[in-house]
Amino acid sequence: MKIINEALDYHDFVGEVEPKVTIDEYAAKMGKDKDVVTMTFTVKSKLCGEDLVSWLETGYPFVLDAAVSDGEFDNDKWLVFVEFKRRSHTPEKIIEILEDLQTLTDLKLTDWSVMINDETYDANTDVLKQAMILSPKEYARIKRKEEKEDTELNQMRDIANLERPVDGDDEEAEPMDQELKEFINRAGL
Repeated sequence: MKIINEALDYHDFVGEVEPKVTIDEYAAKMGKDKDVVTMTFTVKSKLCGEDLVSWLETGYPFVLDAAVSDGEFDNDKWLVFVEFKRRSHTPEKIIEILEDLQTLTDLKLTDWSVMINDETYDANTDVLKQAMILSPKEYARIKRKEEKEDTELNQMRDIANLERPVDGDDEEAEPMDQELKEFINRAGL
């Protein structure tokens, strides 16, 4: 039996990993969203994604899970999902990974951007601590508030005989919300 030892080498991922990650854009696989932070990388090949997953899972004991998307999502691009416990030290762990990736990607920490709730932030521990929801209790509280607001908004839509936007149809949701705002203003509510 022949054993092949293959490892990642210096700058193996140059040009293969996009310098933007998202936080909590996708649902957690290893637990409830309130307990788990999901970070997502975009890579240019499935093989690169698999290598990145292996590197993350073997190199960082705080990574709960890492996985490559089942299929490509946009012209030969794949997603790599990384999950951490939702804790106050999570931003430090994210920055540690991004700093370490310089040896593989040649991307400095200042080259990275972090997207949270459709807002783009610098890859900086202090900035991420302010932008991220780091407490499971706080996450649950915010989600309950959002669900309550959605319910109230849908009740107003029903009263006004307006269609409810279809989940995932952002193009339709935005005009509908604007229409509802105009209706509310005209009604003096």
